[in-house]
Amino acid sequence: MNAQTGKSYVYAGTYSAKTAKGIYFSRFDATAGTLEPFVLAAEMANPTFLTLHPNGQFLYAVSEVRDATGRHGGFVNAFAISPKTGQLRFLNRQPSQGAGPCHLSADHTGRVVLVANYVSGSAAVLPLGSDGCLGEASDKVQHRGSSVHPQRQESPHAHSITPSPDNRFALVADLGLDRIMVYRLDLPAGRLTPNDPPWGAAAPGAGPRHLAFHPVLPLVYVVNELGNTVTAFAWEALRGALREMQTISTLPPEFHDESSGADVHIAPSGRFLYASNRGHDSIAIFSIDRANGLLSAVAHQPTLGKCPRNFVIDSAGKWLLAANQESDSVVVFRIEAKSGKLSSVGHAADVSMPVCLRILPCG
Repeated sequence: MNAQTGKSYVYAGTYSAKTAKGIYFSRFDATAGTLEPFVLAAEMANPTFLTLHPNGQFLYAVSEVRDATGRHGGFVNAFAISPKTGQLRFLNRQPSQGAGPCHLSADHTGRVVLVANYVSGSAAVLPLGSDGCLGEASDKVQHRGSSVHPQRQESPHAHSITPSPDNRFALVADLGLDRIMVYRLDLPAGRLTPNDPPWGAAAPGAGPRHLAFHPVLPLVYVVNELGNTVTAFAWEALRGALREMQTISTLPPEFHDESSGADVHIAPSGRFLYASNRGHDSIAIFSIDRANGLLSAVAHQPTLGKCPRNFVIDSAGKWLLAANQESDSVVVFRIEAKSGKLSSVGHAADVSMPVCLRILPCG
């Protein structure tokens, strides 16, 4: 959020299955809690996950596509952001080095983009030029194995890739293996090297999906798609080691219908964690113990739509914006500072099949 104007750009990645044509953007007013109507920023097929360059000048998007025979493929696309208008200018694209790219992130120095390919269970490194353009992949890692779920875990499914706060490691949550793979991140060479220890284990059938590092404590929190849980891991930053501390349900005990965990974020204060439930259609709210980082359930906030796949929290920690994929809406919630609870401000903006949100201060 721009401290002077109180306004930010909000970018929405979408699926093209209905009427969406690519990446959309809006302006968010943090004073009023309102979103302007979303407009098309860049036309492309299935830009289902987005990430921003650390300098705020570039945006990167995966594109989940198929070839003429129906086989899964994918690309990573680079765009320059106009600071005055928020519009996107296409720079270039590169193959994601795998099938079904579903997540990407930039390292903290903006030297590489890391991409996770769900269908093929692989991850890759793409170097970045000073102009924001993507270079050809400098490395690729292929996962092997399976886990206990006969349909969802028959093979590896890399669902996210996240650099550690010190930029020394990259963590890949693999839903198909029930593992959070840990790689050493060699930025000069643009390579991912298996760490020792090479992974942290989730419970069999948990299906780790996305993760978030605590802003202060040495902790990593993983949302598990199949298990509808969040697991807190102690993070030993020197060795890149994960140790499970706690696993807690994201669903209320009285709910027994089908649901799946999707996204996880921590408030900038480090006091609260939020996770989205698709099926229960809610944001689960947890308090974080300041001493040991353990989670306690606080509440569940309905997202006022269907299938909240992704959400964002503004940099001030005052607002949460939830993307309801199946009801074509982005809904605004106010964050209560003391309790962490969410309340609707009665404002939403329409966009077809939103599956990823990113927020950037206006210029």
